Amino acid sequence: MAKVTVSLDAELIVEVMVLAGVGNPQDAIELVVRDYIARGHRTEALVAEREESSVRDVEIKPETHQG
Repeated sequence: MAKVTVSLDAELIVEVMVLAGVGNPQDAIELVVRDYIARGHRTEALVAEREESSVRDVEIKPETHQG
């Protein structure tokens, strides 16, 4: 896999390391990026599921005439 080098603020990295419970900056950032991607995939799946269920739940009912 290709590698990319990015410069980030040290305080930001330390905060991520603490929140992730990881002692290596590279690993901490990788965890955050992987979590972000996974969350995006979960969101896409939920939206697709809701769209499918809303299509299935729609029933066409005949109009009743009152009068």
